[in-house]
Amino acid sequence: MTTATPAVSPPAALQAVAVSAGYRRRRRHPAVTVLRDVHLAARPGELITLIGPNGAGKSTLLRTLVGAQPPLAGHVLLDGRDLGGLSPRDRARRLAVVLTEPVDVGQMSVASVVALGRLPYRSWIGRDTGHDRAAVDRALVDAGVDWLRDRPLHDLSDGERQRVMVARALAQEPAVLVLDEPTAFLDVARRIELAAMLTRLTATTGAAIVLSTHDLGFALRRSDQVWLVGGDGAVTAGAPEDLAHSDAIARTFAGENMTFDDAAATIVVADETVPGATVRVVGEGRTRQWAEHAVRRAGWTPTEAGGGRVLRVEPGTPCRWRVDGPDAHGVGFDTLVSHLRGQAVPLPEDARTG
Repeated sequence: MTTATPAVSPPAALQAVAVSAGYRRRRRHPAVTVLRDVHLAARPGELITLIGPNGAGKSTLLRTLVGAQPPLAGHVLLDGRDLGGLSPRDRARRLAVVLTEPVDVGQMSVASVVALGRLPYRSWIGRDTGHDRAAVDRALVDAGVDWLRDRPLHDLSDGERQRVMVARALAQEPAVLVLDEPTAFLDVARRIELAAMLTRLTATTGAAIVLSTHDLGFALRRSDQVWLVGGDGAVTAGAPEDLAHSDAIARTFAGENMTFDDAAATIVVADETVPGATVRVVGEGRTRQWAEHAVRRAGWTPTEAGGGRVLRVEPGTPCRWRVDGPDAHGVGFDTLVSHLRGQAVPLPEDARTG
């Protein structure tokens, strides 16, 4: 019998060692500690999401990790070197940051904006080299904006502009790419596109990518690691499945009528159902799935048990439905929800059909 050899993890590109993070209100006043004894490691080729409730300290942690504010205790290491001891130029060659706030660059073209990422490598003369031009071209392609290279940045959509900012960061050829809420102002389609691009970039660039997000579903589907910031000053790191299975995520986001849905991999608001208002849904595939969704929205509970009301749905656009006992029928889920809401009182036991 053969045994699996444990994989050897590469050295961390970015590391927090016993870090306490917070801020000082004024000089000579004691510091306010938000996070304590944080140990984290971002390795090459990993996509890491930073999640947690509002006010838990995500922004404080992110600012500390990129050197925007010093840790109150402990050390942040970049390629094994203390981040605070690196010059701005050395830091920028290994660490790139993409912020949420839009950047005003006037009439600059996309290619010119991306070329700004090469500034840490240029001499005081400021001339670009063949390597600089190749790095810019590669960044434009990797971020999927090569076709926009001659367009003014201010003419682009929010999604296109965000990709250009990622390309500018990639032109720095960083070991670590940090993004602060990169999908905050994007529509659903652009969020999906950006998520797919970031996942691809971990493989094509080998960089460690760390991003903060409120999108729990994205964090659990796409991440190699999740850094979970709780409200107690602690940060828990682990595989998304481990944090979900251990109920760490459920505890962190706990709230009234809120539960963690394992199937949907996200926090959901518990449905407000009428006691005893149950219905067995008979149908196939997606039609049945969305019929059960409509049933819950109407305040009823889908059940597998026999007896009581039975809802039969037929595929189609819109679908056709029929409820047995008492008989009712219609077309479309909107009419189904209206019917069930008007019938949300359970039948007496002797009126139920088999």
